[in-house]
Formats: sequence, structure tokens, C-alpha cells
Amino acid sequence: MTSTQHLAGGATASPARPVYRGSGRAAETRRKWYEIIGLTTPAIAVYVMFVLVPMGFAVYYSLYRWRGVGPPTQFVGFDNYVLAFQDPIFIDALRNNAIIVVGSLLVQGPIALGVALLLNRRFRGRTVFRLLVFVPYVLAEVTVGIMWKLILTDGGTVDALLKSLGLGSLTQAWLADLDVVIWTLLFVLTWKYVGFAIILLLAGLSNVPAELTEAAAIDGAGWWQVQRHITLPLLGPTIRIWMFLSIIGSLQVFDVIWVTSVPAVRSLGASGTMATYMVDNGFFARLWGYGNAVAVILFVISFVAALLFQRFLLRRDIEGAITRRVG
Repeated sequence: MTSTQHLAGGATASPARPVYRGSGRAAETRRKWYEIIGLTTPAIAVYVMFVLVPMGFAVYYSLYRWRGVGPPTQFVGFDNYVLAFQDPIFIDALRNNAIIVVGSLLVQGPIALGVALLLNRRFRGRTVFRLLVFVPYVLAEVTVGIMWKLILTDGGTVDALLKSLGLGSLTQAWLADLDVVIWTLLFVLTWKYVGFAIILLLAGLSNVPAELTEAAAIDGAGWWQVQRHITLPLLGPTIRIWMFLSIIGSLQVFDVIWVTSVPAVRSLGASGTMATYMVDNGFFARLWGYGNAVAVILFVISFVAALLFQRFLLRRDIEGAITRRVG
């Protein structure tokens, strides 16, 4: 049998041409890939140029003893990393970063949650209070550092206030006492950044369905029961996101510490962090190779912390909240 058909009047029809549906799909797939490549290439190029390339140079320079003049020639391998962990000032910086990380979570978290729950209720002037708690966060870090340095200096506003209240015995060298300064800086950081946590939690609270809380109230649940069994579980993802941002920010904190702390005290390790230690040694001591090694250490610690947090906490958002499940 042939594919030629005989028509009336003796005419014959030409064979039907096969239709290749796959060719159209392949063209559509190629077009989509071209669009994806065209849209992502600029972003990838910028990321490579301004993130990956500087990181590569930092790792490269960290393997040399280099003072920033001419090309690095004195290869020392991992000696800069070994020297960092043998320096007690760097160990103090690690300790201070750990204090700031844990202190920020334990202090800012409860304060932010309590204030957010309070500001989530309807009362007159609520919008004004929401704006006020966010003001410290929008202030520049340098402005905050200078302001608190003036307030906390010997004979400053804090000391004058304590003396006027008859509490002169409580006055301290807030920024000079080696045992007090890190806690003073933790207070300043809390004042600066707790507003961000409050606003973030308020945004999370706005997504809690009012029907659930109203139904629980109708069933006789008290305010605390509603918050514990409904609000907090639904707020879990927002809390974890804030915790993640707080940990990474606390590990990399620099501006407020640098401006507020006294250089002499910082050089003794009482108030320095990894970032300030890196700048002190890399820029001011002109130990560029050593400073790059500290930068790499800071990056690795931050990266590992981010991976662990995502692995063990953020992934739980698929299953439920940070607190116990309802029911």
C-alpha cells in the first residue's frame, strides 16, 4: 500500500508531510534558556567581580607575609592563621563576638517579642510607638556610636544622672573598665538593633489569622494561652529568620564597636571583635597578609554558622514552628 491517494477524476494527492512537534518544543526550550542566561548573566558577572574575586584575592594574600608594598613574595603558607589563633587578643575578640551573639539572642529576643505583642494590640497612639521603637535602627551606626560615647564618657550624662539620683556609687568607667566595657557595648548594640527585631516580629504577627485567636478566645482561652498555642507557633519562622540575621550580624559587627570603644581598651582585647581586630592589624599595623587571614577566618566562621543554622533550624519551617505544635 502506498501513501498516494487517488481522487475523483483521476487526480492524485501528494503524500502527507509528517509534522515534527518536537522541533517547536526544542525551539521554545532554547528561547527560555536564552532568556534565563540573558537575565542572570549581569547578576552573575557582578557577583563574581565583587564577591568571588575579592574573596579569592583575600585567600591568596593570606598565604603571604605582605605589607601592601609591591607584589607579595614571602610565602608563609598557613602561618598567618596559626599566629591568629596563638594571639590572646584575637582569642579575646572571638570571646567578645560570642558574648555579643548569645547576648543579642537572649536580651533582644525577649524584649522584642514582648514589645511586639504589646504593640500588636489596639490602643490609641499605637502607630506613634511603632515609629519610635524603630528610630534607633534607622540611625547611622557612626551617629549611634558617637552619641553613646558622649553619654557614657566619664562625667557624662549617665554618671550625672546616677549622681542626681543619689546613686553615685554606681558610676563606672563604662568604656574604659576592662571588665565592664563589653557589657556596655552589648547594651548599646541592643538599643540600636532591638527595633529591627520588633518591626520584624510585628510583620510576622500581622500574618497571624485573627479568626484563630478570636475562636480561641470564644472557647475560653486566656491571653497567654492564645499567645502560647497559636501566636508563637505561627510566629516561629519569623523568629528563626531574625535569629539568623542576628547571629550573622553579631559575628560581623564593626561600626558601633569601632566608634564607641576606646582604642587603647580595644587593643587590650577587652572590647574588640574579629572585625575590629582585622582592621587594626590589616590597615593600621599594615600587616595585609595577616589581616586577610583574619578576614578569611571571619568568613569561614560566619559561613559555617549560617550552614548549621539553616541545616538544623530554618529547615524546620517546612514542618512547623520553633515551639510545640498546636494539638
